[in-house]
Amino acid sequence: MKRRELTERAAFWAIRSVTYFVVFVVGYIVFDIVYHGLPVINWEFIFGFPKRSGAEGGILPAILGTLYLVLGTIAVALPLGVAAAIYLNEYASQGRFNRAVRLAIVTLAGVPSIVFGLFGLGLFVLFFNFGASILAGSLTLACMILPTIIVASEESLRAVPQSLREGSLALGATKWQTIYKNVLPYSIPGMLTGTILGIGRAAGETAPILLTVAAFYLPKLPNSIFDQVMALPYHLYILATQHPEGTAVRPMQYGTALVLLLLVLGVSLTAILLRTRMRRRCRW
Repeated sequence: MKRRELTERAAFWAIRSVTYFVVFVVGYIVFDIVYHGLPVINWEFIFGFPKRSGAEGGILPAILGTLYLVLGTIAVALPLGVAAAIYLNEYASQGRFNRAVRLAIVTLAGVPSIVFGLFGLGLFVLFFNFGASILAGSLTLACMILPTIIVASEESLRAVPQSLREGSLALGATKWQTIYKNVLPYSIPGMLTGTILGIGRAAGETAPILLTVAAFYLPKLPNSIFDQVMALPYHLYILATQHPEGTAVRPMQYGTALVLLLLVLGVSLTAILLRTRMRRRCRW
């Protein structure tokens, strides 16, 4: 009995130590970005246009470009992901084909982002002739986060009690009426969880937009979805690795990293608040 208690206590402290270590590392990274990036943040940096190949000026085109890509990605991926989850969970027969599709979706969720970038380059940029554009970049990012949204949405649909479906069908409602009125309202908060994860990944990825949409120095705003844009992840990547004035642009690197961190945090918090509000309204 004493040996079991010692083993349990050792396991508890091991897990606790790993947790503290992870929190410490993440906290240090965030502190370093905030400490070095906060002095750079000012009105000109946020709302200005880049100068001297990004060595001076602001990052407004990169901020707006990132927002355009995130909104375009969610506009494409969320309806497709929810529709796919509804079909797999509510309509498709639970056989081998369905299991194979689920396995493919889970496999796609682990594919490296550069593969999605090459896929987007070949399909959207070259085959469909969209060129390097917001449309091509948004579609590529949508393909990348689609598996995450499908898995999270399907799990949310499964969490809805079967009795709600049976009661609705017993009262004469159709299959779609049952899904739309009785199932979806209770599963939307869980679906938003997958969307939040997708937002974070889409906003911070560099490889997919590198091949499909991003430009490093573009001191103007896009006129349509067929234009290239600057994006914060790619802008930060070039400043940190490719810019000829590497030391001189170090403050710009930290400022860009802090803005990207705050942007992802802001979008995610908005989605979390929306999810929390809907969860309170949809308790059964």
